[in-house]
Amino acid sequence: MYRYFILCLLLPVVTACSNVDDLGNRLAPSPELTEKKEDITPSALKIPQDFPEIIPQYANSELQEISDNLTNKQGLIRWSSSDSLEQVSNFYQGKFKGDDWEITQPFNADDNTLIAQKEGLEVKISFLSANNGNTDYTINYQSLNASSPSSTEETSTSSSSQTKDNSKNLNNIPQSLTTSVEEVKKLGTINFNNSENKTIDGNTIINRRTYARWLVETYNKFHENNPAKQLRLGVNTSQPAFSDVGSNDPDFAIIQGLAEAGIIPSRLTGNSSASLFRPDTPLNREDLLTWKVPLDTGKGLPKASLDNIKETWGFQDTTKIDTKAIQALYADFQNGEQSNVRRVFGYTTLFQPKKWVTLAEAAASLWYFGYQGDGLSAQDVLSIN
Repeated sequence: MYRYFILCLLLPVVTACSNVDDLGNRLAPSPELTEKKEDITPSALKIPQDFPEIIPQYANSELQEISDNLTNKQGLIRWSSSDSLEQVSNFYQGKFKGDDWEITQPFNADDNTLIAQKEGLEVKISFLSANNGNTDYTINYQSLNASSPSSTEETSTSSSSQTKDNSKNLNNIPQSLTTSVEEVKKLGTINFNNSENKTIDGNTIINRRTYARWLVETYNKFHENNPAKQLRLGVNTSQPAFSDVGSNDPDFAIIQGLAEAGIIPSRLTGNSSASLFRPDTPLNREDLLTWKVPLDTGKGLPKASLDNIKETWGFQDTTKIDTKAIQALYADFQNGEQSNVRRVFGYTTLFQPKKWVTLAEAAASLWYFGYQGDGLSAQDVLSIN
């Protein structure tokens, strides 16, 4: 009788446990659904079809990021590997040698960079510091013959012989940049002579030679009453700083002058990887900052790290930014509201270093030269003159 009583007490519990097990089985995910679960890890990224096939790929790497404007002529991809930096760099250096690439800069432990060229394509592999023990690196490639399809200034005449044409106007200028662009235009240092149109689209991409010319002529205009601060133009008897800008180039004096002043990285600044200037390729954001900021600060770029940029600007794409541009950005941040990033690009959590610069943005960047309150605006220069 006692045993029967205990059994009666336990029976509902056993039955309830059985029901819970059945319920758990009914609510468990289907094995088929589990197998079909979408992989959303970084390794799920696929190499774009436009990525050049001639660029070797390290097998033990996971794709992390792909630049938005990637084409078969230019782009940037970030990878991560559990192998050591030595293993990855040795692979690429060996591959480039074996596949008849021209290595313009062997792997350099000082700046962790390897640069090679083949079939009109330049590839720069930059190894980045990583906190997770992995080797993070970027592959940045660009056609040596690339140019902006929409640029109205593919070539230019010599800056010394040009006639400034202020009768032409820029259209499609962002409202926040309108005043800056108009005031810089009144200085007479930027021009659009190569376009037959009366109006120019402000969203047109500017090339490197054009911005170099605008930069020198506008900066010298700001300091026309102080020759000691002016940039000196290069002379045609100098050995060219870049192999693709000879003394017969119409903008040789401008580009050579910037190189000799140490504003543009070149072999003269000890940068063996900067043998080419690529005058007719589009100007990107990190080039604009690298060239412009030293003229604001009046001195060389400071030392800076990825952590410095994360702590100041807080950009999400810091690892995509070139070392020199990191230094320029750090100095630019110290310039407060007159920083180039704030004035030209506005509030942003993405720097997009490889994004091409428009005519309007380039002109607006030249509205102010100075550092931490000691400077001049185009408005100031116009009032003085």
